[in-house]
Amino acid sequence: MGKLTMTRRAFTKLAAATAAATAVVAPAGAALAESSTVTASKAGDTKRVRSCCRGCGKMECGVWVIVENGRAIRTEGDESAFQSMGNHCGKGQASLQAAYHPDRLYHPMKRTNARGEDDPGWQRITWDEAMSTIAEKLQETMDRYGGEAIFGMSGTSRIWGMFAYGALGQLVGSPNMCIPWQVCKGPRFFATAMNSMMQASWMETVGRPKVYTSWGTGPELSNYDDSCRTIVDVAEKADTHIVVDPRMTNLGKEADIWLNLRPGTDGAMAMGWLNILINNELYDDLFAKKWTNGPFLVCNDIEATGYETYRFTSGKFQMKTRLLKESDLKEDGDPHKFMVWDNLNNRMTYFDAGTGLWEGETWSKPTAGHEGMQEHLVPGVSQGWVPDPTPFDPEIDPALYGEFEVELKDGKKSKVTPVWQLFTDRVSEYTPEKVSEITGVPAETIKTACLTHARRIDPTTGYGNGGIQYQLAIEHSCNAIAMVRAMDTYIGLSGNWDVPAGHRGGTQGDFVFKAGLGAVAPGIPNISAEEFNKTLGIEDYPLLGWWQGWADDASVWKAIETGDPYPVKAGWCSTGDFMCMSNSLQKWRAFPNLDFFVCEDLWKTPTAGMADILLPAQHWLETDCPRMSQGPSGGQGATVRAIEPPADTKHDIEIATMIYQYMGKQWGPDDNKWPDRIENLDIMLNTGRAGAPTTWEEYRDDFEQNGWKDCKVVAPDTWGTYRRYETGMMPLKAYGDKNALEEFAKPGFGTPTRKMEIWSTLIETFMPEDEEDFLPTYKEPPLSPIADPEMNEKYPFTATSGRRIPVYFHSEHRQLPWCREMWPAPRIEINPQDAARLGIEQGDWVWIENDNGKIRQVADLYHGVAPGVVNLEHQWWFPELDQADKGYDLCGCNCLVTTGKGYQDRISGTSYLRAYPVNIYKATPENSPFGNPVPCDHKGNEIIHDASDPRLKEWLPNYDIRNEA
Repeated sequence: MGKLTMTRRAFTKLAAATAAATAVVAPAGAALAESSTVTASKAGDTKRVRSCCRGCGKMECGVWVIVENGRAIRTEGDESAFQSMGNHCGKGQASLQAAYHPDRLYHPMKRTNARGEDDPGWQRITWDEAMSTIAEKLQETMDRYGGEAIFGMSGTSRIWGMFAYGALGQLVGSPNMCIPWQVCKGPRFFATAMNSMMQASWMETVGRPKVYTSWGTGPELSNYDDSCRTIVDVAEKADTHIVVDPRMTNLGKEADIWLNLRPGTDGAMAMGWLNILINNELYDDLFAKKWTNGPFLVCNDIEATGYETYRFTSGKFQMKTRLLKESDLKEDGDPHKFMVWDNLNNRMTYFDAGTGLWEGETWSKPTAGHEGMQEHLVPGVSQGWVPDPTPFDPEIDPALYGEFEVELKDGKKSKVTPVWQLFTDRVSEYTPEKVSEITGVPAETIKTACLTHARRIDPTTGYGNGGIQYQLAIEHSCNAIAMVRAMDTYIGLSGNWDVPAGHRGGTQGDFVFKAGLGAVAPGIPNISAEEFNKTLGIEDYPLLGWWQGWADDASVWKAIETGDPYPVKAGWCSTGDFMCMSNSLQKWRAFPNLDFFVCEDLWKTPTAGMADILLPAQHWLETDCPRMSQGPSGGQGATVRAIEPPADTKHDIEIATMIYQYMGKQWGPDDNKWPDRIENLDIMLNTGRAGAPTTWEEYRDDFEQNGWKDCKVVAPDTWGTYRRYETGMMPLKAYGDKNALEEFAKPGFGTPTRKMEIWSTLIETFMPEDEEDFLPTYKEPPLSPIADPEMNEKYPFTATSGRRIPVYFHSEHRQLPWCREMWPAPRIEINPQDAARLGIEQGDWVWIENDNGKIRQVADLYHGVAPGVVNLEHQWWFPELDQADKGYDLCGCNCLVTTGKGYQDRISGTSYLRAYPVNIYKATPENSPFGNPVPCDHKGNEIIHDASDPRLKEWLPNYDIRNEA
């Protein structure tokens, strides 16, 4: 291929030119990629539709869709969307090419050739034949093997239904859902649900932190809600900008401090920050004593006992802990009363987790400091109400340090120690010098960064300088849960938990948005505890039995391949792919063991290449759905149908409702068991709604007229109020439950003890032998140079992966010319010193290999990665290849990952996707198939790897199919 010698300035010019190109539309018969003229509009023929872009599947960017004569001709940012500030990136603008792409799925299809052949032999069928076949096959599987033999796959919120996130399992009675939540924000939700409140990992960036800290993420390109332009603006205006990342990110070059840590060592860095925070006495002493379980007393001489409390999604379980309770001291004692030593009165007292109150405390919602809804720094966004911290009443001083003697109910004497003492003993091991040895970052730089973040610039506010925007990179090196628990604890102790610019979790508006879990209608029952206990992976990762959010992906595919511990014989993929999470090669080998597989998508993806039935989904330009910010941006709006859907395509929720009907299972409420598309939207809008009912038409019309709503105004008692652990408004149960605000009359967090759990009662209950993890800790990635030096001698480069690419979102958009011209082939970033030593030049194809597999990517010489580290791109496939697998194995880095127990997060099962060893060397004609360093299909045809490839210029939009029945 031609060398990729484009300079940064040239790339910027090309990006600007490409963005400009998206403002024009081609006349019928011309390729959008080459269009340079705008069709003249006639009076009354053009309309502007306000909507919410899904070009990257994560953002809730407000957009306008300009429609002329029924065709979308342009999309542009909506300034009423304060969370995206009128931003609209190239991915979103390229949605025009996706909506009118000739290679879209337009009709249900069935396979006529055997799996494994390059040509599946797709044959068009009706929706009735498709649904009848699917219903018959699913029922056959259930009758023969049980519902657990059916598994689900899903994408990462590309459209809206996300069937495999809940509704499929509820339909067939299976807990085996393989969803990318397991590797993308799910571990953060998992860990924060254990530690404080689900989704507490999300930081209110629109609150304008005084110190903006980005940790393991590149939100200037793509993220949740408030990224891209918003992030750039926030980072520029912050007093200090800190980046923690092995790779210099795009925006990172503007940072004041860069902690260039070794891949996979983020957990050690987090423990180091806790060390600095505590040793410099910068932590919030009142928060530590009143709102964490730090003062609770650990007693090693008692049996772990407890009480019944909630699982994550449904049902209850018996929590068991060796934290000292009144029931351990006397026969009729209450197990909800956790004992604490009061230094002030020199006696034992207690906190009652049943009431959320301390001994002698009477409680009413705080009012001090309530000065109304004030305008914030962002125009149109209110500040909300920040309650003043409430002191102990009656006054006590819970002991954080020391050792105390108690008499147990059996008359024995026992020594007890505050959790905080054990916690600080653990943290004391992670001095800046020790963390420097682990991470490779100078100790002074570590101290400077942490002290800059922790020392309050304006102490009069009563809270910290802002949270930390930490994202999925920290989840992928087998230390996910421990790392997030350490980070969440640091956030709480540094005064940045549920305060302006701090960590608030997911937005709450005036309805409960439930589509994200697939449970979009109240008629769907949850699966039973007995069925949940069949979750694949639960034996290796027992806390999956509490979490109930996903089955372990690697365990499901092992069961497909081997039938162990039981057969898995059918599956349904809802706009997702197999190229994420566990090893892609292993999955492709396992696919033929399935008796039946259905794939619902916009495209014939590599996953579709193994399907028996294909179902055509609709694009976001063709769908309606109310929407709320996923993160804490606080926006409430909608995606609104701008153009009519083509041919036989259907909305995800329509497809889900159809299969429920064909299988005779109720989807909606009793008076409407199978609601149509609009009725489903009405149900979604009125589930858990605050105030009078509304219809989709009313909601849509208001949105079109008035734009995005600020949820601090829409929901002042929940989203408009900070420190909700003080006010009794903290969500205590599962996300998406209309009863998520379980009890408004009790303060506290959403944990079994109602405290931020420095000592995890959940790990203690479900993994009682794993005592090291009761407190936050750090462990080396299992294949790191420290953990496995022999493997790293064989494969001397440490690979990281998964960075955001400006024109792609994970596996999406490779078939869109505007995107592919900008980034035609996958790149491996290599430090120039390493490249020179290996004789690799910019633009060369490079082999990357280890014991698991071997792929190729294009060399991109970059000083932003350290010598000995390479950065790989993930989930590449090639729509231009005329073969069922679409070349997923040519360049996809998940062909290199190791999966299985010991090579996944020990608590959540999250996959090992970063910080693993590889070797690299130049691809040459002599060491490449077909004598060609460029990856090729099975017949020797090259992939598109250059922007000048004529295949990018020949593409034509498909307009006429919209009128086809």
